[in-house]
Formats: sequence, C-alpha cells, structure tokens
Amino acid sequence: MKVANIVSIKDVLKIYHMGQEKVPALQGVSLDIAEGAFCCLLGSSGSGKSTLLNMMAGLEKPTRGEIIIKGRHVEKMNEETLAIFRQKHVGFVFQAYNLLPTRTALENVEMPLIFKGKPRKLRRKMAAEMLTAVGLGERLHHRPSQMSGGQQQRVGIARAFVDSPEIIFADEPTGNLDTKTTDEVMRLITRIARDNHQTLILVTHEPEIAQYMDQVVTIRDGRVESVRCKETKGV
Repeated sequence: MKVANIVSIKDVLKIYHMGQEKVPALQGVSLDIAEGAFCCLLGSSGSGKSTLLNMMAGLEKPTRGEIIIKGRHVEKMNEETLAIFRQKHVGFVFQAYNLLPTRTALENVEMPLIFKGKPRKLRRKMAAEMLTAVGLGERLHHRPSQMSGGQQQRVGIARAFVDSPEIIFADEPTGNLDTKTTDEVMRLITRIARDNHQTLILVTHEPEIAQYMDQVVTIRDGRVESVRCKETKGV
C-alpha cells in the first residue's frame, strides 16, 4: 500500500532582496516526503537547504510556490494560525540547542507543554519520562552550563519529542558535536522517531549523516540536484 505524503513542496521559489540586487535562495524546488519517512536535506553552506527547512516550518514565506503539510497550505497561514499548527504537529531540534540557560533540563523540556496548557503535574511527569528516555534521568535539575554539548542536545531532543509531534524538524542537530557524540545523537533521534512512527526532516552538510536516513535530497544552488531513497542503517 502506498504511503501518503505528509509534505508536498511544489515549485517553490525564494528570492531575497539586498539593496537593488535579487539573490535567489530557492529556484523552483519540488519535493514529496512520505509520512513516517526520515528525510535528509544535504548540501553545503549557502545551498538553500536551511531556507527550504524554514519554509516547511513556516518560519519564512516563499516568493512563489506551494508548501503543503498534512493537507494544509503552510504558505497561506498567518502567524497565529502557524503558531497553533506548529504546536499541534511539529517539534524542533536545533544545532545551538536553544536551551534557556537559567532553567533546568526538566524546565526546558516542559516548555512546549506549558504553551499547550498541560497541567503542571502532568507536564513534569512527561518531561521527566522523556529525559529518562534520552539517558538524562539523573540530570533533571541540571542547568545547561552544567552539561556537556551532547547532554544539552539530548535535552533539546527530549524537548522536541516530549509531546509526540507528527513531524520533527532538525536543523544541523550534530553540527556542534564530535564524531562519537554525533553517532549517539543520530541513533537516539532515529530510534525515538522510528518507535513513534514520526516523520523526521533533517538538514545537514555532513554526508555521513545520510546513512541514518531513508531519503537523501541533495540541494545545490537552490535546486534539488538528486533524490536518493535507501534503507536506513540499523540503529
């Protein structure tokens, strides 16, 4: 049985205006991502891969084209509708972790649940369980400055996955990590996403990351250069 597409991108163009100059970031990109797939947007700096991710996440609007997620046109949503849509369906993992430095791991992970109006007792329980699942059960009350880069990224992963969103966007999630920690983090992200039947869309400039993914989309000069589908490496 054919799996439905959770994301469909149709002829997306993005042009930035710098003074009198027009700088094309995306040049007619079309792409389908199946529900439950792990999709890697691979490209060098300036290729347009992060711009494409931002378009899917609704953080930027295309100059032209359609971005359809779960049957809805993201490019037509206003900020309020986008915020509600992201709360319901999307989790984010960032390269720079984006943790609140004055908050503990537990407090950082429960932040999305606060915005969703979860009761305090429930969100504390959910955050603690998620941190335990990523191997930080003994670090619940540590602040970011008391943790290594790999541990901070695990907190970021726990925050993204805590309410089981259907789609996880990961922007260079291993960019600040060493090789060993990169492997640990990628195995962790893909294991959790696989167990929960979530769609993972990840941006990277590292070809090695592609081994963990089902679909590898190479972006060059704002265009899709190639799309490769493959079996994931065991995790």
